[in-house]
Amino acid sequence: MRLFLKSDQRAINYSFFMLAVLLFLLAFLWNTPLEIWKGSRIIFTAPGNLITDYFKIANVGAAFMNGALMLFQALFVLKISKTKVNSMIVAAIFTIVGFSFFGKNLYNSTSIILGVYLYYRVSKIPFNWVPIALFGTALGPLVSVVSFGFSLPTITGLLLGNLVGMIAGFFMPILSQHFVKFHQGFSLYNIGFTAGMIGSFFMAIFQSFELKVTPVYLVSQGHNREMSLFLILLFSLIFFLGWWLNGFSLVGFSVLLKESGRGGSDYFSQFEKGVVLMNMSLLGLISTGYVLCIGGELNGPTIGGVFTVFGFGAVGKHIKNVIPILVGVFTVGYFSAHDVSSTAAILAALFGTTLAPISGYYGPIFGVLAGGIFIMFTTNSLAQLHAGMNLYNNGFAGGFVAAVMAPILDKLVSRPKEKNLK
Repeated sequence: MRLFLKSDQRAINYSFFMLAVLLFLLAFLWNTPLEIWKGSRIIFTAPGNLITDYFKIANVGAAFMNGALMLFQALFVLKISKTKVNSMIVAAIFTIVGFSFFGKNLYNSTSIILGVYLYYRVSKIPFNWVPIALFGTALGPLVSVVSFGFSLPTITGLLLGNLVGMIAGFFMPILSQHFVKFHQGFSLYNIGFTAGMIGSFFMAIFQSFELKVTPVYLVSQGHNREMSLFLILLFSLIFFLGWWLNGFSLVGFSVLLKESGRGGSDYFSQFEKGVVLMNMSLLGLISTGYVLCIGGELNGPTIGGVFTVFGFGAVGKHIKNVIPILVGVFTVGYFSAHDVSSTAAILAALFGTTLAPISGYYGPIFGVLAGGIFIMFTTNSLAQLHAGMNLYNNGFAGGFVAAVMAPILDKLVSRPKEKNLK
């Protein structure tokens, strides 16, 4: 089955462009142009390490404007690279949109993208560098911290920050190909694990020179009414679009639910577009509902988590393998010392769905177990290794959990082997 026809590519690019325009216009619904300008300056010059909610340090309008700019940047990269949209690109773009509400911005992402592209040019090895570059912006805070967080002279800070970003981006493709073998494809956020390792390496260098990076926890509250309306309307519209494309039926959806998701199943190449869009939108609605039902806040970080789950509805996730992870995170969080309604615990639940392939491959019981282990692991001390400079810290933790659980479950659980990962 061909992934997308030429006409489909134009329609998809146009849809992403319209989403960017929507985010741009919504910015002015919340704040004046002057407020957005001032807020954008704060966003561009903030260290941005975990957890820095742009709603909190700037304003909602500036965060939405940042989302529009980040989406325009991603579309520009697709345009100049002549990259066709596939499932992984879809996941990468919506992850970028999500993280543009906390941590990523136009400044701190550019040098990382250039670094990945530089490796592509130097290595002369043919590979699709664009998804790695887009996901690699997880290390955006690394650029911002060096540029603005060490009290360096302005020019020195900017030069060093962008140099570090290019170095990190340059080595991202090499390491990401290696680390996927570590967790055997049971964690969908492979770049998150890679970025965690790179961030930890740079953190060790900074500490050697007594350069301190302090993790932060800046989150906002009081936005549930308008943000839930925005998200529910957006995901409902996409669901009905998918339903329409699928002939107003759910034909094929039950087949998608049988996928394990291991290694990042490419749903757009396997199923009709309408089926995949319905899957994505249902994941978005479930994620939004989870935040609201447990009394959480729809702020910058949690909206980022919702968009990431939504995007990965094209790559490996579906409602059947995601829900057990959410149940496991909530259950262990509820009966332990964690506040399940806190932003940190909600992020553990949403991003913990990186382990959805464990649920899909070994069964829901082990998915619940994986979710429970994950919240204990990710809320412990892993973020201290990179001081929050890896925005995909939960992907970092997910890689470790998958690497431990997979070989154990392989010995204890009878399950037909799937095709070996390359």
